[in-house]
Amino acid sequence: MPRFNWNDSTNLLSKLTFRRFTNGIKVLSCFYASRLLNKPVQWGYPVSVSFEPTTSCNLRCPECPSGLRQFTRPTGMLKNDFFKTTIDDIHKELLYLIFYFQGEPYLNPGFLEMVKYASDKKIYTATSTNAHYLTDEVAKKTVESGLDRLIISIDGTTQDVYEQYRVGGNLEKVLQGAKNIMKWKKELKSKTPFVFFQFLVVKPNEHQVEDIKRLAKEVGVDEVRFKTAQVYEYETDPNNLIPTIDKYSRYKKNADGSYTAKNKLANRCWKLQHANVITWDGLVVPCCFDKDATHQLGNLKTQSFKEIWHNDNYRQFRAELMKSRKNIDICANCSEGVSVWKD
Repeated sequence: MPRFNWNDSTNLLSKLTFRRFTNGIKVLSCFYASRLLNKPVQWGYPVSVSFEPTTSCNLRCPECPSGLRQFTRPTGMLKNDFFKTTIDDIHKELLYLIFYFQGEPYLNPGFLEMVKYASDKKIYTATSTNAHYLTDEVAKKTVESGLDRLIISIDGTTQDVYEQYRVGGNLEKVLQGAKNIMKWKKELKSKTPFVFFQFLVVKPNEHQVEDIKRLAKEVGVDEVRFKTAQVYEYETDPNNLIPTIDKYSRYKKNADGSYTAKNKLANRCWKLQHANVITWDGLVVPCCFDKDATHQLGNLKTQSFKEIWHNDNYRQFRAELMKSRKNIDICANCSEGVSVWKD
């Protein structure tokens, strides 16, 4: 299961104000109160929020609606002023800000300015990138922005394997981008961002699990993490992506060759209690599994974030989840408990 690196966790704790700490206690308490009372209880505000810089992407990954251009919602870019207004509303309680949902964050020209704005408010900031835009200049600006964590998706150690999932990608660009970041961290004497290679384990690349560890050492990144793949039609796995290594699979293979999800979907969800996602155009959705924003709990164009967090839509969704989570479509493929491994 994922574990914090000592330097990374120390950095995170340095962002913990008294107000954020007490808010976290409220959120944790209401999670257990909800289980005890068997009804939704919600105190405080999210500890973590994901903000979507853009839905645009340069790659065409086979299990990604952004890559496949299959969204029913519009494609666009998060606007700086809109982002700042929302952060101003929630920053005193917010500890962790993820600049990612769908798309490639670095395609938004205002992305690093937004990172710096949040960083200046002492919020822990993180993003995930395919690393094709980390030129020397952009890498320097990334380090200077105060970004705390940089996840670099690298799903193969050779071009032929890498491009089977990262369709349209160039492995050499990814590696050079990572080297640029590590170079500027050293030159600017910066402890951040904490950089790790994230390796999405699928059948075509599972034989390179040990190779990525060696490659990470050569490049000098801080860590390697292995992530299980979300496969939409997992019952039959038409793209042949589910790995044979059970440790890295979200699914269990049945005797007839079909698959079932490992997660038993208990009628509770920690993520719903402490976090949520905001799309580039202001829609508030429960979590990162609602990729097409079908479960809209609010719209920041008409309500403030804090109003949305306690509105009727949220209360109803929490109640439905506690009653029958398996009937909520976005929960069916949830990776809770089997998502990320650090080796």
